[in-house]
Amino acid sequence: MRLRCAVLDDFQDAALRSADWTPLQDRVEVVVHREHVVGDDELAALLADFDIVVTLRERVRFPASLLDRLPRLRLLVASGMRNSVIDFAAAERNGVTVCGTASSPTPPVELTWALLLGLARGLVTENNALRAGGPWQQTVGADLHGRRLGLLGLGKIGSRVARVGLAFGMRVGAWSQNLTKERADEVGVELASSKEELLVSSDFVSVHLALGDRTRHLLGAAELDLLGPGGHLVNTSRAAIVDQEALLAALHEGRIAGAGVDVFDVEPLPADHPMRTAPRLLATPHLGYVSQANYATYYGHAVEDIQAFLAGEPVRRLG
Repeated sequence: MRLRCAVLDDFQDAALRSADWTPLQDRVEVVVHREHVVGDDELAALLADFDIVVTLRERVRFPASLLDRLPRLRLLVASGMRNSVIDFAAAERNGVTVCGTASSPTPPVELTWALLLGLARGLVTENNALRAGGPWQQTVGADLHGRRLGLLGLGKIGSRVARVGLAFGMRVGAWSQNLTKERADEVGVELASSKEELLVSSDFVSVHLALGDRTRHLLGAAELDLLGPGGHLVNTSRAAIVDQEALLAALHEGRIAGAGVDVFDVEPLPADHPMRTAPRLLATPHLGYVSQANYATYYGHAVEDIQAFLAGEPVRRLG
C-alpha cells in the first residue's frame, strides 16, 4: 500500500508544477491542499490519514497538541532550514522525522526593493489613478540617491539589501544587537551607534532580523516616532518585530511617511483586518520567499527528503 503525503497551503497550485514528483509515484500518493486550515481540531482531522506532510515555511503551526493527535505521521518536511512553529521535542517523542530544504535569500531581497521603490515613487497611487482615469501625477517621488537607508540586521538578506542600496548611491547604515564594526566594514556600510540613532538618521528603514525574545516588538510607538513623518519602514522579516497596533496608529496619524509590509500578525490576512485598509501602506501577502526558483528548490528538495526517508537515510534533518 502506498504512503499518503499531504502538501499544505499550495495557494497558487504550484507544488506539482515546481518539481518532478514522479520518482515517488509508485510508493507515495501526493494530495495537494490549496485552502489554509487553522486550528488543531481541523488540522488533526485533515491530516489523520497521512504519513507524510509537506508544509511551506511557517504557515502552519505544529505544536505538541497537534503532533500528539497524528499517530500515523512519520515525516514532516518544512521548507527552509529553520522553523519556529514546529515542536521538535514533540515530533521526536511521536516518532516524526522533521526535514528541511534549502532556501535562497535572493527573493526576499528583491521583494524588499520592490516595496521600497513602490513606496518611494508612489507606484500604487499613480497606477490606480492612471487605470481609473484619475488625476495625472499626484505624487512627488522620494529620491534614493544621497538618502540614508537604515538596516535592522545585516545577515544574508540584510547584507544583500545593503549592496543594492549602495548601488543606488544611498548612504547605508546598519544596527543589530550583535552587529560588529568588522561585519559592517565587510559589507561596506556604517555601523549605527544604537537603534535610536539608526532610526533618527534614516530616510528608509528595512527590517532583516530573526524573531526572538529580544526582537519581538523591537519597533514600537516610540521607535516609529523617531523615524518621523518623512521616514519609510519596510518589513519583509517577521510581523511581530514591529508592534502592529503602533504601526497602524503611525500610518493613520501620518507619523511616518509610509510602510511596505509583507508579513502580518495573522496569515492569511482576514478580509476585515485593519491592515487591508490602512493609509500610507503598500502591502503584499507574504511573497518574500515566493518565486519560481525558490519553489523549485522547496518542492524539489521535498521530493529528495521523502526519497531519502523512504531509503532509511533522512537528509537535511531539523530539530
